[in-house]
Amino acid sequence: MARGKLRRLGGLDERLTAKPDYALVGVLRIPESDSPTRAIMRRIVIALGAMLAAVVIVYLTRDGYTDVRGEPMTLLDCVYFATVSLTTTGYGDVTPVTEFARLTNIFLITPLRVAFLVVLVGTTVEVLAERSRQALKIQRWRKKVRNHTIVVGYGTKGKTAVVAMVGDDVPTSSIVVVDTDEAALKHAENAGLVTQLGDATKADVLRLAGAQHAAAIIVATNRDDTAALVTLTAREIAPDAKIVASIREAENQHLLQQSGADSVVVSSETAGRLLGIATSTPRVVEMIENLLSPDTGLTIAEREVEQTEVGGSARHLRDIVLGVVREGNLLRIDAPEVDTVEAGDRLLYVRTAVN
Repeated sequence: MARGKLRRLGGLDERLTAKPDYALVGVLRIPESDSPTRAIMRRIVIALGAMLAAVVIVYLTRDGYTDVRGEPMTLLDCVYFATVSLTTTGYGDVTPVTEFARLTNIFLITPLRVAFLVVLVGTTVEVLAERSRQALKIQRWRKKVRNHTIVVGYGTKGKTAVVAMVGDDVPTSSIVVVDTDEAALKHAENAGLVTQLGDATKADVLRLAGAQHAAAIIVATNRDDTAALVTLTAREIAPDAKIVASIREAENQHLLQQSGADSVVVSSETAGRLLGIATSTPRVVEMIENLLSPDTGLTIAEREVEQTEVGGSARHLRDIVLGVVREGNLLRIDAPEVDTVEAGDRLLYVRTAVN
């Protein structure tokens, strides 16, 4: 009964995925490989370079030019002529009169003029065509996205989860952040992540994020009831994806598990437990934090059992083994079943972090 009620509250919005790619610009955002500021600055430098080259060419051939005053060309006159020539203003008060100066103008100044205009027009067109470019990138991304990770919620928990994944060599291009907060999504975009604006309790929002093709979905919302709705919706769309959810209260853990979460992290109890431990043995908390940081000191990792290790005891391997995953079940190191490592097992062990 509760499951059906939650499902109705989650709702279905099939209109989103039915929209054309250009209509999704602003909803789904693919990070730019180069910042707009850097692109504009690069074009300004190119334009100034073309201007400087034109000034040098005119100055070297200044004897072939005349102005309305009939006076010799100064450096300022050369800069003036180069400026009005490249911008196609052309007041006619400075004119190439010798054949050499005219040939120079045709074969050198004219290409520079064209390049100058291309840079200026190109910058304008690029700004105006940003929507079309984003639409094309969205189209390509939707066709290729597979086995990625969706992070629902980019608050403290979601951001920390992304940092942990990136520190564990997960490429940012394979992470999609879904949130209703545009400011949070802007931070995620600046971090090089694909972002989507929308309510993840709605099925079509998750479909647009590619949930049906995702390898994992992290639910890091601020409310437990929202986490339950997102988990329920995500499990319906992605039956094979690994769903990890974070909640505040332990009493809601069973609700998340019933909704389809593979793992549930109770943030308030975990933090409280660490606070309690820190009052008597603070170094233990430091070691736990060290093990949870993939880029410093030691860290907990998972690997397949090597062929040479099959048949041996997990307690006597070269690595410090904390547990064995066998047929999807975690066996602690003190369990009698781990006395013999079997083919197909996976080991949870402590390794040195690679900086």
